Amino acid sequence: MKNILESEVKCPHCNFTKEEGMPENNCQIIYICENCNEKLTPKNGDCCIFCTYGTVPCPPIQENKRCS
Repeated sequence: MKNILESEVKCPHCNFTKEEGMPENNCQIIYICENCNEKLTPKNGDCCIFCTYGTVPCPPIQENKRCS
């Protein structure tokens, strides 16, 4: 099964959404909302912003692996 490499990120502060490409080999832990400029970081227990705020989890999680 091939990984999905796009996820729609939703800002919890302003509800702005944007489709973003995900890196295949590492986790993105900081994301700046382009609408309200809030800095988003993963919630406790999540490895990256896609796992917390995205519609699709990051590729390592899709493969049942740990994020790096």
